[in-house]
Amino acid sequence: MTVMIEMGKTQSGTPALLDLEELLATRLLVQGNSGSGKSHLLRRLVEQSASQVQQVLIDPEGDFVTLAEQYGHVAIDAAEHTENGLVQVAGRVRQHRISVVLSLENLEMDRQMRAAAAFLNGLFDAAREFWYPVLVVVDEAQLFAPAAAGEVSDEARKFSLGAMTNLMCRGRKRGLAGVIATQRLAKLAKNVAAEASNFLMGRTFLDIDMARAADLLGMERRQAEAFRDLQRGQFIALGPALSRRPLPIRIGSVETSGRSSSPKLVPPPPSLEDARDLLMATDAPETPRVAVVRPSPTATDETLRSLAAALSAAAQAPAPVLAAVPSSVDGEEAEDDLLAACDVDAAEEDGTDRDEVAGTEAPALEASPVSVAPAVSLPADQTLPQIGTSAFYDAILRDLLLDPDAPYRSVQVLYQEFITRCKSYGVSGRGIDLNGFRRRLATARAGVDEALAQTPEWGEAEQVAAGLPEDLQALYLLLARAALAAEPCPSDAAIAKARGSRSARRARGLLSYLEQRDMIRIRDDVYGNRCILLTALNWETAPGNPEADLSAEAC
Repeated sequence: MTVMIEMGKTQSGTPALLDLEELLATRLLVQGNSGSGKSHLLRRLVEQSASQVQQVLIDPEGDFVTLAEQYGHVAIDAAEHTENGLVQVAGRVRQHRISVVLSLENLEMDRQMRAAAAFLNGLFDAAREFWYPVLVVVDEAQLFAPAAAGEVSDEARKFSLGAMTNLMCRGRKRGLAGVIATQRLAKLAKNVAAEASNFLMGRTFLDIDMARAADLLGMERRQAEAFRDLQRGQFIALGPALSRRPLPIRIGSVETSGRSSSPKLVPPPPSLEDARDLLMATDAPETPRVAVVRPSPTATDETLRSLAAALSAAAQAPAPVLAAVPSSVDGEEAEDDLLAACDVDAAEEDGTDRDEVAGTEAPALEASPVSVAPAVSLPADQTLPQIGTSAFYDAILRDLLLDPDAPYRSVQVLYQEFITRCKSYGVSGRGIDLNGFRRRLATARAGVDEALAQTPEWGEAEQVAAGLPEDLQALYLLLARAALAAEPCPSDAAIAKARGSRSARRARGLLSYLEQRDMIRIRDDVYGNRCILLTALNWETAPGNPEADLSAEAC
């Protein structure tokens, strides 16, 4: 059955008809400079065929979203979806045969190209049982199929150009009928434009564009001058779905309108006497710049008091819990206590009685540079675990990671800082070797608390993580903790931080590596949120935004 739609009128006043079924098999190219009426033509085509065929519009300016109210198109804001999310939406568009408008207006150029390409690829890769006829309209096609490299990245350009080529070259057998509109034929990739068999050529002024339009229509070069004389809304039609010979037509009226329109002259207001005051007025006084006040370094006597208290506590038996030093102790008393404690330790090694040494007068403290590690910061209602225990080492490590830059330091540097902090309490950090420190660091970076670390389930997670390379264990444990607690999947930024990096690209690469080893399986929901299944444990995280920043996750 032939379905004809009226695009407008010919010069003789007869209806200018378009064979819709023929168009689905042969594709259409629309060309015209800005203001020639291309968007009006596309809107006429979409409105006239809306009840006959499913439609998909790639809309870089957001003008066609107004079709939703009257014709039932679903407006999709590409900025709200990831590329994987757009692929999934496109698959459902074909499955349920829903007409949509993909609005790209809230994206910059590079992301527009990638989003459009992802959506077109999703339409193209649909299952065979969903290959129903679809009219795919791409406005400003020169943006998505450029003839030459521009300001966008080569990766985005190739991705978008490949999707447009698939649409125009291979889409017909999958039910995809491409309708592409462009301002500049010279900027449109030739392999994309050459696949169209139907043409509607509007007003254009540049010689290079007129020459290409004449070549496509089979006109002589001297006849190309006619394109300069066309009025707004006038096009020359040619093709099996339109006319066997070049036919001038005027596009008919439309029922909807775009959100943007051609500019109209609006006279400026009459000269205002207080014009300067209006421009120079300030709504509020400017906020003065506030000087940044740096915190002063810890005083020497405070450092000595902290160190003296730590050494005194370590010398007592049995091993006590570290207590706070009274604030009444001054600097001189702290020095005396520190030297006395050192003499007691030395005397015990020589076999001298502790009481004899304690009764002797302490020599004066010699000035020498001492490197003192900062004390562990604990809440007022908590005390440091018993010195030398596993909980003590974990507390030191957790406090070490409170430094904002600590996650991005190498393991070797963190290990040296860990040893220094342990020594400040009179305990050798060498009780934990580097490999043991790596395992504890992986658990700490995953954000695991003591209660969770003691559960049998977490023991299973650690056992699986032990079979991975050491630099991936923290990442796996981070995913395991989120899955076990039914929390959202960590973002790329959080995953990169667990790996000691700030690169989201590296985070995605690590996830791909784990997926290739069948350690995890990644899926995205329709909103582009990521879920990760840990195959060995059969745990899955809740959906999480992979592009969230660390501050948003902390909230």
